[in-house]
Amino acid sequence: MQGTVTMYSTTWCGYCRRLKSQMDREGITYTEVNIELDPESAAFVEKANGGNQTVPTVVVFASGEDTPKAVMTNPSLAQVKQALASA
Repeated sequence: MQGTVTMYSTTWCGYCRRLKSQMDREGITYTEVNIELDPESAAFVEKANGGNQTVPTVVVFASGEDTPKAVMTNPSLAQVKQALASA
């Protein structure tokens, strides 16, 4: 798989914990950003989700790119893998 993954989450989010464990099991590396500790990240998540702080919000970048290839809200592992495959 190519590309990089950034996952915006909170400490209390069960969906976030589930997706992290699935990505860990599949060997998908990611950067996790806790939106409760980073106001800029919280603002990004709100913008991506119609004003809501919905997590997990996952952003996939192509290798070496700054522009996201995909921004997904509460994606399945299959959706993350598909986005990485096309990154």
